[in-house]
Amino acid sequence: MIGTTLLSLATIFPAQAADSRIVTLDWTVAETLLALDVVPQGVAQIDAYRDWVGTPALPPSVMDLGLRAQPNLELLASLDPAHILITPLFAALESRLSRIAPVTTLGIYASGDDPWSGMLAATRELGELVDRPEAAERLIKTTNAHLAKAKRHLPENLPPLLLVQFMDARHVRVFGDRSLYQGVLAHLGLDNAWKRPTNAYGFSLVGLEALANLDAHLVVVEPLPVGVETQLNENGLWQNLSAVREQRVSTLPPVWSFGGLPSARRFATLLVEALTRTERAADA
Repeated sequence: MIGTTLLSLATIFPAQAADSRIVTLDWTVAETLLALDVVPQGVAQIDAYRDWVGTPALPPSVMDLGLRAQPNLELLASLDPAHILITPLFAALESRLSRIAPVTTLGIYASGDDPWSGMLAATRELGELVDRPEAAERLIKTTNAHLAKAKRHLPENLPPLLLVQFMDARHVRVFGDRSLYQGVLAHLGLDNAWKRPTNAYGFSLVGLEALANLDAHLVVVEPLPVGVETQLNENGLWQNLSAVREQRVSTLPPVWSFGGLPSARRFATLLVEALTRTERAADA
């Protein structure tokens, strides 16, 4: 493990944060608010946030607003928020939400810009909105330092990586250009084996057969859908992938693939730790 040599998560994510009359339907906004030392009043689908994002953790005081696409508007209004923050994914809700409080849309992946640049711009914009511009700059600075330090702990001569997340036992999202994961790989100086076009969120949805001829170290990002692990044990296509046969597979705990700088730092930490463990096991 390299947790003692990289910037600790306790340093990255403050233990105490100031309350704010801000609510958000979006998990990327929520994790960034917490990293800026601001606790939102409410966030949508908190249980799913814990499954898919995890860190930074939402304090017990945060209200669950219901489904991200269908929030409980009565509950939201009862909180009397000063501001509602969304992303373009929830643009259809803006007219209804604006009857409750002013709405601001923060975009990262849906814009035409490089997602990493969009992430930095959104972090700064959010810092201005919550009157914490210094905290936003500090988050950017410490993220860059964290990635630089993580890079120094990587094993040498690593093969290209193939980053996947299972949708079911036969289909995966493969992350490439425009993804959060690719942004981290670029900062770590690692190669991505997936060179095919990706969508606005940086992934391609493909069948397992699309991975068959790729020579790479396979990185599986959890969570796995229910039953998939058992099905993969009986799936000949999966078992015959060269990376699986040669035990070049690393599994990472959940990292929000559409996240902001907190998710980027978490992904870098977990990836470097996993690749280091694999290298040590190969040398043993």
